[in-house]
Amino acid sequence: MTEIEQAKTGQRERNKEAIRTRIEDAIIALMSEGSAVNHDNVAERTGIGRRTVYRYYPDQDALMQVAWNRVTALAGPTVTFPKSEADLTSTLKDIYEGFDRIAPLATIVRSTPQGRAVRLSWRERRQQSYLAATAEAVKNLPKEDQILATAMLQVLHTMPWLEMRDQWGLNGTQCARACGWAMRTLLKDLKQRGGQPLDEDIE
Repeated sequence: MTEIEQAKTGQRERNKEAIRTRIEDAIIALMSEGSAVNHDNVAERTGIGRRTVYRYYPDQDALMQVAWNRVTALAGPTVTFPKSEADLTSTLKDIYEGFDRIAPLATIVRSTPQGRAVRLSWRERRQQSYLAATAEAVKNLPKEDQILATAMLQVLHTMPWLEMRDQWGLNGTQCARACGWAMRTLLKDLKQRGGQPLDEDIE
């Protein structure tokens, strides 16, 4: 490839990245305003043709997923799904303090229809991640209880931030401490109870 061809290729890639950034910025702006996130509104907001928006993000799920990626990137590089049981507690401080940094946007993601749609677009991947991270801890429980315990741990990993902030005025560091204590308590209980159902006290 000649230098001229390389330069043209590099410019095309920069142009594509600029378009992606404009689309992502528009998605975040629409969410912040409480407006519907769809291809038509993104095209109108950016001045980019509707067909171009579809070329980059071919369906509604793609728009929702890129919105989630952008939100978590703004919160910080360690705000991600857990890969192991250790991640459930070790990442709490980064996650909750990251939510503090983007508090208006984090609130929208948790309290509006648009935010709910963004979260639900990652439902399958989220479930797979938490099922894998908690597999060892819940393996002896009855099948239904495995799901219940995993769901509870997932909720504590990210969800209480808004309620604890609104109702108690807690910051992310405080939320992380409280949720870390709750998660360690549950994980200890799971190790001690073996195969006893969750609605039975440990003997």
